[in-house]
Amino acid sequence: MRVISGEARGRKFLAPDVDTVRPTSDRVREAIFDVLGHLGGVVGARVLDLFAGSGAFGIESLSRGAASVVFVDQERRVIKTIEENISAVRLASAGETKLVQSDAIAFCRIHQSGSLAARDHREDQRMKGSGDFDITFCDPPYSFTNWPKLLGVIPGELLVLESSRPIELPETHALYRVYRYGSTLVTVANRQHGSDGRPLAPEISETT
Repeated sequence: MRVISGEARGRKFLAPDVDTVRPTSDRVREAIFDVLGHLGGVVGARVLDLFAGSGAFGIESLSRGAASVVFVDQERRVIKTIEENISAVRLASAGETKLVQSDAIAFCRIHQSGSLAARDHREDQRMKGSGDFDITFCDPPYSFTNWPKLLGVIPGELLVLESSRPIELPETHALYRVYRYGSTLVTVANRQHGSDGRPLAPEISETT
């Protein structure tokens, strides 16, 4: 695997040796970032890389000028590999990075709860930039089926979702386009906003 463009162009990194990790090919990543280029690019963006795997999406974003990237994966070995990959491509100082070992849905619930609490206490300006995301990449294993629950709490103004089957978006998001690359579907969606300009936030219900 390699960085496609930007500061670290051509530098190589590794996918973790974990069965659940399904690395996105260089060709598909290049196509996805071409799409993002038409939508404004990633320069200065706050990026979330869910089911981060090798960290390829977050690393590519850093190389292209993202301001910050949060990498989330539940496997400790994966988080360690991402840390090594960031060092290998020499992007440790390219932008603010945070590595989080967590289940993706659990991370999103905590983030969403914090955002709603800040809004309720009229602390939006203080919180702005500390936890919101401009672009969220989400590339779970093909066996992942819990899309409705994840999309009910996922943050990010622009979503880039990889799957093997079509994804039904909630009413909080508007479909931009679906791209097919072989057996991979890439769904790009924008968060819709209410009349007051705030993102439409779904209710969060906990299940046992």
